[in-house]
Amino acid sequence: MRRHTNKYFDVYAPVFYPASIIILFFISLTLIIGKPMEEVFSKVQTGMADYAGWFFVISVNVFVAVALYLAFSRFQHIRLGGKDAKPEFSTFAWFSMLFSAGMGIGLLFFSVAEPIFHFTNPPIKAVDQAEQARNAMKYTLLHWGLHAWAIYALVGLALAFFTFNKKLPLTIRSVFYPLLGDRIYGIFGDIIDIVAVVATLFGLATSLGFGVQQVSAGLNHLFGLPDTTTAQVVLITLITLAATVSVVTGLHRGVRFLSEMNIRLGLVFLVVLLIIGPTVTLLDGFIQNTGSYLQSLFEVGTWTETYTQTQWQNSWTVVYWAWWISWSPFVGIFIARVSKGRTLREFVLGVMLVPTLLTILWFSVFGGSALFLEINGIGNIATAVNENISTALFVMLEEFPLAFVTSIIGIVLVTSFFVTSSDSGSLVIDSITSGGKLDAPKGQRIFWALTEGAVAATLLLGGGLQALQTAALTTGLPFTIILLIMCYSLYLGLKMEYDEMERRRKLRERQSYEEVLKRLLARRKDKIT
Repeated sequence: MRRHTNKYFDVYAPVFYPASIIILFFISLTLIIGKPMEEVFSKVQTGMADYAGWFFVISVNVFVAVALYLAFSRFQHIRLGGKDAKPEFSTFAWFSMLFSAGMGIGLLFFSVAEPIFHFTNPPIKAVDQAEQARNAMKYTLLHWGLHAWAIYALVGLALAFFTFNKKLPLTIRSVFYPLLGDRIYGIFGDIIDIVAVVATLFGLATSLGFGVQQVSAGLNHLFGLPDTTTAQVVLITLITLAATVSVVTGLHRGVRFLSEMNIRLGLVFLVVLLIIGPTVTLLDGFIQNTGSYLQSLFEVGTWTETYTQTQWQNSWTVVYWAWWISWSPFVGIFIARVSKGRTLREFVLGVMLVPTLLTILWFSVFGGSALFLEINGIGNIATAVNENISTALFVMLEEFPLAFVTSIIGIVLVTSFFVTSSDSGSLVIDSITSGGKLDAPKGQRIFWALTEGAVAATLLLGGGLQALQTAALTTGLPFTIILLIMCYSLYLGLKMEYDEMERRRKLRERQSYEEVLKRLLARRKDKIT
């Protein structure tokens, strides 16, 4: 029997059980072996980055090129859901949900730490501090800009198109229908969805792990509470329970409400720091960072350390590309779920450009403030980053007025993003493991929300940050191959849709022409008689 259904669960057995077994096996192995797993994770990460780094770099650039091509191609006016479909959510709610799901926790975790880390440990040599700062922001924005959102845009577009236009299940397997046909309902489709579930869970656990480390560090910094692995596991448990409550309320209530709250609170946080910080410097930085990023996009996007033979990229760019790719089933399905009624061009440009612009602004304010302090010798930002990356945000806020208030806002925002990421991820994994249902039973949502927390806690116990990065790399590599094939399948699907639209248009024009001709002939006949 391929489907098991009761009051609490509605699972598609060939995906639900194998994915659950793989995840359970990984959790058990990590807990049994314990601390030595940290060395295993380190070796796996190094090996994969050394031998597959080039593959990640070229693949992500392909995704950017394909996404931009589709946005301006003959397919740009295709509407997700059909020509009469209307958007289910307002534009603000749409942006709020896709941004909260796609970047939330990571932006807070790395907004101060990453620019400072690249400034003090530059990927390439610079002649002075000004050039070091420019390069630090340039490489930070590379990791968080168009490349990341292009991955999300392609996966989300493919899922939305095949779900709403072709009436296929909302699962990754559906995007391969032009290549596999009805075989997507067999073993090939099952394998694709199993990989998607595992990749989603470990990619999501990576972000949740980052988030809880920052919450724990913030509470330690402000109130002296212990910042230990045990404390982080307790926090994961508490926040996961809150996420479970949210996911039970569903997409239209819990998820949308929290996503909109995140964006509003995040904008308040951003504006407050912009006002109390070095305002003119930050605004100047936003303009310069945007120009520098766009100008060097192709160069830094294809840089692979070929002639320097350094290992910087293995710990940063390659990990980021794997992280975004492993997260793409989750973010893609979630974006697809809330994007019915958008045109293809509106979808791609909306998903890629608006979040990228907001990301540049965010890093220009938070990272720019940190760089301003570091360049002027104020505070100990660099020391904080090197000692504990999780505390960097709070150490920086101490150098400005209202430090306690802004730190509290930061902790609340990280926690809220944690909740929205977890409940959004639960809704997505529910959809895949139920065979594409848009609304799975509540018991199933609770199961996956708790599982996400358990995986994040296990990764922290088994190796901390190294384990989180390795989990993203390990699941990201096989899914990269799936996404490359998906690009071609999506093109075939859009081409068939466009050809059908053109056929119908020409048929309508022919019918209209024939009607006009009939009326003219009828009038001529009347005159003759």
